Amino acid sequence: QVQLVESGGGLGQAGGSLRLSCAASVRTFSTYAMGWFRQTPGKERELTAAISRNGGSTYYADSVKGRFTISRDSALNTVYLQMNSLKPEDTAVYYCAAQATGFDTFIPMVYYSWGQGTQVTVSS
Repeated sequence: QVQLVESGGGLGQAGGSLRLSCAASVRTFSTYAMGWFRQTPGKERELTAAISRNGGSTYYADSVKGRFTISRDSALNTVYLQMNSLKPEDTAVYYCAAQATGFDTFIPMVYYSWGQGTQVTVSS
């Protein structure tokens, strides 16, 4: 079972940037496809961005396309979410997630390992 620890959340300003990091404590990081989800009160957790095991394929929710970039560093067992042009509606708890089904699918339900979440608040 992989353990995931997020960092980098906090307070940002509209139009500004934040970068989230997620460190995975596992020897076989390359076998995990990774994702970032976000959740606001009363709403379901939303798959925001995802990246395949080798980093060659990515997925972005329409709401963040062109603004957010997901990447991974296999040497550091870390996945990142660079968030630019922040909007107040990006305010949420962001969760790192992993799946090792052997398929680079971006279906939210296949992710089964979760971090504890990090709060991102964007002020207008």
